[in-house]
Amino acid sequence: MDKKSLTAVARQQLKLAATATSGRSSQTIYGGHTHALRQTVVGLTAGQSLAEHDNYGEATLLVLSGTLTLVSGANEWKGSAGDLIVVPKARHSVKAVDDVAFLLTVAK
Repeated sequence: MDKKSLTAVARQQLKLAATATSGRSSQTIYGGHTHALRQTVVGLTAGQSLAEHDNYGEATLLVLSGTLTLVSGANEWKGSAGDLIVVPKARHSVKAVDDVAFLLTVAK
C-alpha cells in the first residue's frame, strides 16, 4: 500500500510551476504508460493553459486548489476546489483562472 498527501503534492507542483517558464508542472502519482489507470497532479499558474488536445479514454479532473476552466468546442465548465469534472471524449483545453492544482485521472 502506498499513501500520498494530495495537498502536499499539489503545493509542491504549484511551487514548481511558479518557477517554470511554462508556468506548469506535473507529477504522476499512480500508474503510468504500462497501467490501465494513471493519476497525475498538475499545477498551473494563473493564465496558463494546457493547449487543446484529444481525449482517447475516460478521464476526470478533481480540482485540489484554485480555479480552472475546461473548454471543449462551445462548451465550458468552471471548476474550483473540490469539484470533479468529467472530461468529454472530445478535443478540449484547460485554463487556469488563478493558480490551480488538479488531479487528472485517465483510464485507457
